[in-house]
Amino acid sequence: MREQLSKIREEALVAVKAATALSEIEELRVKFLGKKGEVSSILKQLGGLSAEERPVIGQLANEVRADIDAAISDAKKRLEADALNQKLAAEKLDITMPGKSGKIGGLHPINTVLNDMIDIFQSMGFDVVDGPEVETDYYNFEALNVPADHPARDMQDTFYLSDNLLLRTQTSAAQIRTMKTRKPPIRIVCPGRVFRADEVDATHSPVFHQMEGLVVDKGVTMCDLLGVLEKFAHEIYGPETKVKFRPSFFPFTEPSVEVDVSCSECGGKGCRVCKGTGWIEILGAGMVHPNVLRACDIDPEVYSGFAFGIGLDRLTTTRYKISDIRLLFENDIRFLEQF
Repeated sequence: MREQLSKIREEALVAVKAATALSEIEELRVKFLGKKGEVSSILKQLGGLSAEERPVIGQLANEVRADIDAAISDAKKRLEADALNQKLAAEKLDITMPGKSGKIGGLHPINTVLNDMIDIFQSMGFDVVDGPEVETDYYNFEALNVPADHPARDMQDTFYLSDNLLLRTQTSAAQIRTMKTRKPPIRIVCPGRVFRADEVDATHSPVFHQMEGLVVDKGVTMCDLLGVLEKFAHEIYGPETKVKFRPSFFPFTEPSVEVDVSCSECGGKGCRVCKGTGWIEILGAGMVHPNVLRACDIDPEVYSGFAFGIGLDRLTTTRYKISDIRLLFENDIRFLEQF
């Protein structure tokens, strides 16, 4: 048995050392150390030995098992390390090659203009408020001094969801909600999407963006409105921009004005963009109508205010000299990457 165990040890160590794959190591482990392996078959014969020989051979068999097991463990580590090194060599990166830069997204031009506008009005003390895009007829029309039979409703082709629900045609509805929940002094802007049933062309879209502004306090005058809007135009278009106010009509303001700025394309000389006039209309404004204040439980004998509505899409197209408003909504990466 001593000779058999010595032969098994020598044969196993040589075979393990010569193995080149983990699968071979596993086969050798089963051959020599498995339940039916060669070392186990020797141990099964211990019962036929004398009491003096049994512990000696048993100890020797355990030593052989330990030697083979250690050799197998070392071989496994060696082969696993070799396999890892080969894998790393195959996947090695050439760090001298230039890297590929990932594309980083940017703000849509409308969002850029919106953020600039919010910064401008916040610097003048305005708060930013929001309102629902699905509005009731009351907030969108009636409270803004536009009753059901008012001809001004014909000026806006409205998307009605039911007799009383509609997609808001202006963010002025958020002004009414604010005046219903706050007491003067009020100084807010309300940016957001609005909806009108317009035909899609280079200057019109059924979905567009507005920012409405509202100031209500004691002693507010038309001069305050003109000063705020002139400051806004200079901040957006530059201090050299000229501003012109024209009389107009809106049912929720009286008196009302349209605000034009000198064309940034031609400097006021007249071109295709401004249709030869030298001016571009950017917003409408006026003093808040007393009926609107009364609808919000604000006494027009004590308080006065002004409101204005700015079209973000038109402002964006004129600021960046974009000829077609549809480009803002088509999500063409080639176009958006310019900004």
